[in-house]
Amino acid sequence: MRQVDADRIVERAHRETGLDRFESQSFREGLDIVVSDVNKADWPEWGLTHVEDTAAHLLGLRLKIDDYLRQHPEALEVPVKAPVIVMGIPRTGTTLSSNLLGADPNRRSLLSWVADDPVPPPATDKLHTDPRALAALEAERRSRAEDPAAARFYMASAIFPSECISVLSQDFKSMHWEALGRLPAYSEWIWSADMTSAYDHHRRFLQVLQHAAPGPWNLKMPSHAMHIRYVLKAYPDARLVWTHRDPYTAVGSICSVIANVHLRTQDTPDEAWLGELYPRQLAEHARRIMQVRAEIGHDRVYDLHYASTMRDAVGTMRDLYAWLGDEFTPQVEGAMTRWLQENPQGKWGKHAYKLDRYGLTKEFLEPLFADYLANYDVEAEG
Repeated sequence: MRQVDADRIVERAHRETGLDRFESQSFREGLDIVVSDVNKADWPEWGLTHVEDTAAHLLGLRLKIDDYLRQHPEALEVPVKAPVIVMGIPRTGTTLSSNLLGADPNRRSLLSWVADDPVPPPATDKLHTDPRALAALEAERRSRAEDPAAARFYMASAIFPSECISVLSQDFKSMHWEALGRLPAYSEWIWSADMTSAYDHHRRFLQVLQHAAPGPWNLKMPSHAMHIRYVLKAYPDARLVWTHRDPYTAVGSICSVIANVHLRTQDTPDEAWLGELYPRQLAEHARRIMQVRAEIGHDRVYDLHYASTMRDAVGTMRDLYAWLGDEFTPQVEGAMTRWLQENPQGKWGKHAYKLDRYGLTKEFLEPLFADYLANYDVEAEG
């Protein structure tokens, strides 16, 4: 029976990049746990190949970041200052909020194509026109022509902001690996893992990118909520934005999204596992923010409600900018308005989902989110 081998993945990353030195082997613990779980999962060969391809690619990106910083050590002398970090329960509007912030030409976002091909880092005037960006856009165009509905889960593009999850995955400490399928040992480990090395790499990654294109960072990943203490350790001056939405809607949505991710590694989604894992995981996102917020002060986190954003996106962003202390200029408002006009909700199809597909009911979920809903006035969606 074929097995995934961690050493071969590392060797492949070295071979494909032509680079021979990591600054740290901190990724190895998570890699070994992922590989051990995958080898017990009874996935088809093409699922194992997906894991190997993804792991080797991400380790290759890490090698390139480390090599760039050896050649340009001065990049490490410039700190990442006061990043705006959007987080929260998954499927609560983090993508929409980040896309609106990303429309501001004065901000620097982790664009999807850059996250996937960061070295050499593009200059500010090439963020949308670099040959790598144009190639990614063309690949995106062909993919959508073949299957338009595949884009229904996220308002995503090569030149839109991406999540930080791919960066943390290069240290093998992220919810990305947990999403591939039933990997119970990794799921148990990642919830309590020491994320220091992952956020150290995250900061180095941003320092490489801002070496060529500086600017205040707009960052987004729902599961920053799971690691909020490490976020604040890495970025003590971070400006934290918490998105809120009906958690019962969010649970159904995330189960549907991750069911689609499962199809990268197996013939059918493991719906029983989705129903077991994700309600607890989403509730933990909220619990950890509430716990840390009680310690650092309520005003350190901004509450951004999905319902308000859907009713008046520009007005909601104006209020956020006031809290951030950033200027909401006519140029910024115009850019956000154009983005909304060009990217209406449902542009790539409707995302439909039901809780009962995963063996879930609202009554089952209520105890998990009771404390959250008692503390936050979140609009019910029915």
